[in-house]
Amino acid sequence: MSEARVRGLVLGSALGDAAGVAGGRWPTEGPLRIGVSTQLTAFTIEGAIRASVRLNHKGICHAPSVIWHAYCRWAVLQGIEPQRISERWTKGGGRQWPNGWLAQVPALGERRGSAPATVAALTGLTQGSLTQPVSDSRGAHALTRSLPLGLLLLLAVPDACATVIRETAALTHGAPDAQDAALGAARLVSRCLIDDDPFRTWTASPSDRDHPTDALVHSLPMPHSASPDTVLDLLKAPGAVPDTRQLAWLAPDATASATLLGALLVVSRFPGRDTIGAALRFAAGAPDGGSVAFTAGALLGAAHGVDALPVGLLSRLEIAWVLDTLARDLLQQYVDSPGGSEYVPARDPHWWNRYPGG
Repeated sequence: MSEARVRGLVLGSALGDAAGVAGGRWPTEGPLRIGVSTQLTAFTIEGAIRASVRLNHKGICHAPSVIWHAYCRWAVLQGIEPQRISERWTKGGGRQWPNGWLAQVPALGERRGSAPATVAALTGLTQGSLTQPVSDSRGAHALTRSLPLGLLLLLAVPDACATVIRETAALTHGAPDAQDAALGAARLVSRCLIDDDPFRTWTASPSDRDHPTDALVHSLPMPHSASPDTVLDLLKAPGAVPDTRQLAWLAPDATASATLLGALLVVSRFPGRDTIGAALRFAAGAPDGGSVAFTAGALLGAAHGVDALPVGLLSRLEIAWVLDTLARDLLQQYVDSPGGSEYVPARDPHWWNRYPGG
């Protein structure tokens, strides 16, 4: 696994989000605007970093709760009941909040689309759990915002990280199939980060039913009551002509499972590093094109690295520097903890101010 692939994961997903915002038609000039999926993903990454910092310094941490705290900061920046949510965390103490550097990024405070299940949970001031859900939502944001957590499956205890990913989805999305899709997508991301050619093995043979992706497809709700084998035969057709009708059939709505199936179709039709721009345009043609393109961009970016992303598009991507910094910092925190720990002095004396773990 390389830093270039981690950066590709984060920036590729945001480029997919921008493709969805643009409806698959890249504007000829000006910035490429991000959507709400990128905003929430940025705060997921920041929350994951702060959770690790807290664990190093305090010795105890429930990572999904720290990520929930990050979503609360996003809500306040968005103007979503800022007084009520701020008082929940400051308890009238008057300390500066939201804190951390990410709260200073203007674009993260602008409304960029809807996230109804997430907003409903945040305004209710109650984080959901696997045993006490706050909704029955099956929406795609449970998956999209959790994709970078696939990196943690490679750097920490996999079983514990799998629980964190499911619990992070459950903060706002109570449907088990949405949580399954979020974990399955994160596992695919982890494969993309380390496999030499992940898409070839995923689509190698329709008769091969032993690959982990096959088991994942069998675990998801199927569109239009189709059989999993029918869906797998459609996905495992490398070299097939991209067909928007097939994409709409596989991903007919904005659920997490449909988003994942749509993204799998995209990468099976555009597996190469030289066709990422075309892949994202195709993905954006799905009924919920932003989520499908976001997920496909994450998988393609993780597999091929940041250098494979189209420079002409990436250079115009809104908050690209912010996202690139988050990607680098997430990897750095879990590899060598620049903020130190309870017993080890910080190598970077400013790390705690950037990612407070208190």
